[in-house]
Amino acid sequence: MDNSIFLAKFWGWYLLIFFFILSLNPKRIKQIFNDLNDEKFLIISSFLAIIIGLINIQFHNIWDLSYKLIITSIGWISLIIGLALFIFPKPTVSLLELANIKFVQVIYTLLFFTGLFLLNAAYNIV
Repeated sequence: MDNSIFLAKFWGWYLLIFFFILSLNPKRIKQIFNDLNDEKFLIISSFLAIIIGLINIQFHNIWDLSYKLIITSIGWISLIIGLALFIFPKPTVSLLELANIKFVQVIYTLLFFTGLFLLNAAYNIV
């Protein structure tokens, strides 16, 4: 299976599942931000984001104007957020909280439609 198709399926399903979890249980996102104040959780989260970003970039660093660009962007965004959380924890958490408060509906909508777009690209639904 092509790396692009595999990652489109993976990220598509992941984003849809994450969207439904946050939509059905909005308290979960508050819990995640509360947990980011714990040093241990923050370090583990930043390491996971760095690892996921690096793996994604190593397997898929394709800057093509198609669904492949979204997959590559997810990897780079994950890496950048992971590094920011590790190097500048307090300002990054504050910035993420501010973005979540101001743009919660936009973020949820982007999760949903990006997931649908990637799944459509992988499965050729439409």
